[in-house]
Amino acid sequence: MNESLNTPCFIGIDVAKAEVVIATHGDSATRSIANTATPLKAWLKALPPGSRLGLESTGSYHELLAGLAHGAGSTVYLLNPKDVRHYAQSVGIRAKTDQVDARLLARFIAHEHETLHPWQPPTPVQRQLDTLLKRRATLVRARGAIRQSMAHLSSLKTEIKFTFKAVNKLLDAIDRAIEQTLTSQPDVQMQAACIRSIPGIGLLTGAALLNLFRRLPAVRADVVVAFTGLDPRPCDSGQKRGKRRLSKRGPSELRCLLFNAAMSAAKTKLWRPYYERERAKGLPTTAALVVIARRLVRVAFALFKKQIHFNPDRIKIA
Repeated sequence: MNESLNTPCFIGIDVAKAEVVIATHGDSATRSIANTATPLKAWLKALPPGSRLGLESTGSYHELLAGLAHGAGSTVYLLNPKDVRHYAQSVGIRAKTDQVDARLLARFIAHEHETLHPWQPPTPVQRQLDTLLKRRATLVRARGAIRQSMAHLSSLKTEIKFTFKAVNKLLDAIDRAIEQTLTSQPDVQMQAACIRSIPGIGLLTGAALLNLFRRLPAVRADVVVAFTGLDPRPCDSGQKRGKRRLSKRGPSELRCLLFNAAMSAAKTKLWRPYYERERAKGLPTTAALVVIARRLVRVAFALFKKQIHFNPDRIKIA
């Protein structure tokens, strides 16, 4: 197999809980190994230096392999499953098995790696914030589902009230854990304070933005906005100028937090004139709030990079 050569390989890996299926670009054969540390380390040790590995984001199943591969000196690309699915459709692949997926991933990074951003392992603080924010979002969704499904069960009113009290207590505990994480290191605490000095940005949005900015410290504000999925997507052809829609490429939970932050900001003395200006242009409420959300991201990123607190005198509404 190509893995035995000294030239770098393009390798696709389909990750599951129990095992990973591995394919090398240019080789039709695949192999499976357990998704545990010992066999993964042995396999990675035999790879040629500079090999590039592509795997899909799979919740938490990919984390062990990605971390070990990065530590072994391989370049890791963590791919969006939606992108891979569209790529499969574009090249006419209709079957879907673990082996087919592994070969597809190898093909994808072999042809597209120059446009991809290599994965970097999160710091302990980043991992902790990411976990807490995701678990909190899951709990909020579950609370909403319980409230909706139990709405008409008046006979269980006491038990339902007790359940919501317990859920809210857990949410408060998660919020305290997020706050503690933000104050665990002086640099993290300082950066979080800069972001949260903006009217409208609270604990959750501030933590989510901080986590994003610390992973993308050297990029432009436009790149950060695009990562959130709040960037308008052009749809033009010839003389036709199509309607702009959000790309929605980034994490959906981050967009929800930013939209909620925009709603809070629009009620403040500082941001309300900005919101009203957008509404005066004819924008509906949602679109105007999205504009504010984008502005919040840009301002927060500027404060993060310069490590300064928000100055309302520098915001121009005109």
